[in-house]
Amino acid sequence: MATVEGGCFCGAVRYRIGAAPKASLVCHCRSCRRAAAAPAVPWITVAADAFALSAGALRFHRSSPPVRRGFCKACGTPLTYQHDGRPADIDVTTASLDDPEAFPPAYHVQLGDELTWVRLGDSLPAYRGWKSEG
Repeated sequence: MATVEGGCFCGAVRYRIGAAPKASLVCHCRSCRRAAAAPAVPWITVAADAFALSAGALRFHRSSPPVRRGFCKACGTPLTYQHDGRPADIDVTTASLDDPEAFPPAYHVQLGDELTWVRLGDSLPAYRGWKSEG
């Protein structure tokens, strides 16, 4: 796979990913919604060692004890999600990729937290919790 790139809204933070994503999904959990001020957040999951900053630095917020979210300190764009239980992986916001069309979501998770006015119409598999929970 060719290296893909992305970054924040203002351009202060740029990154490169040198491996294909392990997953591509849309999360509807309350935490992601609040962190992004959006009804849902699309993510790709990649190997942590395949992700590297090429410009700038991330600021981090511990949104819950096991979760650390990375964002641009200048413009606030949410960029990464790291869970202590998955140290070999990093999740990257799909819409921060230079080409977000490159990795369309394959499924939705955490629909137990979904907003009542959100209507899915993409025919993708959808899970009330995490995909691994069924």
